[in-house]
Amino acid sequence: MKSVVAIHPGQVQVLETVEPVCGPYQALVRTELACLCNRTDSELLHGNFPGMEDRFPFTLGHESVGQVIAVGNKVRAFAVGDRVVGGLNLDLPAEGIDSGWGGFGEITVANDHAAMLADGLQTEADGLREVYEIQTRVDPDIAAEDAVLLCTWREVLGAFRDFHLRPGDRVLIFGAGPVGLSFVKLGRLFGLGWIGVVDRHESKRSKALAFGADEAFASGEAALPTGLDAVIDAAGRAEILLQALPLLRRGGSHCIYGVLSEKILHVDLRRADFNFNLLVHQWPTRAFEREAQAQLCQWIREGRLQAAPFITHRFALGDIAAAFDEVARRGVIKALIEYGCAEH
Repeated sequence: MKSVVAIHPGQVQVLETVEPVCGPYQALVRTELACLCNRTDSELLHGNFPGMEDRFPFTLGHESVGQVIAVGNKVRAFAVGDRVVGGLNLDLPAEGIDSGWGGFGEITVANDHAAMLADGLQTEADGLREVYEIQTRVDPDIAAEDAVLLCTWREVLGAFRDFHLRPGDRVLIFGAGPVGLSFVKLGRLFGLGWIGVVDRHESKRSKALAFGADEAFASGEAALPTGLDAVIDAAGRAEILLQALPLLRRGGSHCIYGVLSEKILHVDLRRADFNFNLLVHQWPTRAFEREAQAQLCQWIREGRLQAAPFITHRFALGDIAAAFDEVARRGVIKALIEYGCAEH
């Protein structure tokens, strides 16, 4: 089968690798579609992701959807023919190639998290990994293109709980990439009150307004609203904290989503009210992420949430290097990788 491999920093290739073997709690999944994670996949490729800087070569990808082609004898959650999101190759049997999740492989592995827990496998030493919790079946009425966006949408909607957001909250989002736009779209469906967006790109500000934002501001604008319930940093820049503190109401929250590019945060209390919250979400809360799927699928069924407005570029698997190049030009919201077997 083919896998996407980061050979050296900045160099990616599609290589032939050995197909994964199906264990007792595992399902093999033939990939239909995948999406680039603009930030994480790019950080991995360029040797900037924490813990992976010196582990080249390694397989890439963690946003994919496919159909089950085989199941182990202890699997209860999946059956052959099911559509599944979140398949990975964490232990790909390829000599000299490590795993950067490996979800871009033509065949990936999904694990039955619930069955493992029920059978007493509770720890990593038992073979249980926390990411298995979000390798889930998707009902057949959810099309592949919508299902693959669940990988992003579940994490974002799950973060609403980490950030203690409530319907009616007034929220300003810094960054209108795929995460920021997901906060806008899902925030409107969730029932947030006023939603604003800050981004330097006019095209992304326009997209945010189309997705339901009330106002969009260019980066550096002085006249930003105040008295906010929350500011969400969807760009991963530490300096946003200093901009956000004067904008929060007393008891408001500055919410950092994703891995920060800088490792030191400076908090200038002179710019803040007496009471504020600093909430940092650098890794998903898997239970929240998994539980978000049902609500997202309901919005999809109601026609209120679709992948199409998020997908700005499409590439064949063999053109993965061009996909990364396009992401680097900052014009991509979501780049869809097509494997030739998806329902559109």
